[in-house]
Amino acid sequence: MGDTPVRLNKFLAQNGVASRRGADELVFAGRVRINGTVADSPGIKVIEGRDTVDVDGKPVKAAPSSDGLTILLHKPVHTVTTAKDPQGRKTVLELLPREVQKQRPFPVGRLDYFSEGLLLLTTDGELCYRLTHPKWHLPKVYLVTIKGKISSQDMETMEKGMTLAEGETLAPVKVKSLPPRNGKQVLELTLMQGINRQIRRMCRDLGLTILTLKRIKQGPVKLGNLGEGKWRELSQEELADLKKAVKL
Repeated sequence: MGDTPVRLNKFLAQNGVASRRGADELVFAGRVRINGTVADSPGIKVIEGRDTVDVDGKPVKAAPSSDGLTILLHKPVHTVTTAKDPQGRKTVLELLPREVQKQRPFPVGRLDYFSEGLLLLTTDGELCYRLTHPKWHLPKVYLVTIKGKISSQDMETMEKGMTLAEGETLAPVKVKSLPPRNGKQVLELTLMQGINRQIRRMCRDLGLTILTLKRIKQGPVKLGNLGEGKWRELSQEELADLKKAVKL
């Protein structure tokens, strides 16, 4: 980083304190100080080596210059994508070894409690920021098993871009369907947006009952045959492709 000033939220993210958005929340909560003074904006510029930045009274140490740690986890159902859960439910971090937890990787986006599949976690704050920002949003692919079967009209509604009951207008969704079997059908949905619980709300509005929901791809990264609850580091090739996709 050298003598180049950077935004406070970027500094905190680059050094593994939180994601860029999480850093904003820390600042607005009055938990961050620069040279002993409470920071009032995440956009304040700081210079590593010259400015002292504290979070909750503890100095932020500059992270070593490296790619950090980026993990692919197969999130199981009945786990939450947060570091801690006030309701005492199992979190995705509890699925990782203690030595990995100590590196403080944070989840990239979310998968809801009843969904499973591909979840990225990273110590690279800038990568996390870009992967969750609409400007660089990458397509995500899901396998959705529904009760019964989907009509051609409902598929067309998804593919044209529907408006949710709450009033949010959705971008078109790419839909592939497998033949119905045993009273259920599997859909492959490709989403280009990051609307909260988008698939569940789409199916709700169309009267479709979801039995299972699984994310299998995010940008160039695929879940593959990674077992439920298992994790692995991204390969150098995967990480390079992922960074290239968000112009890093």
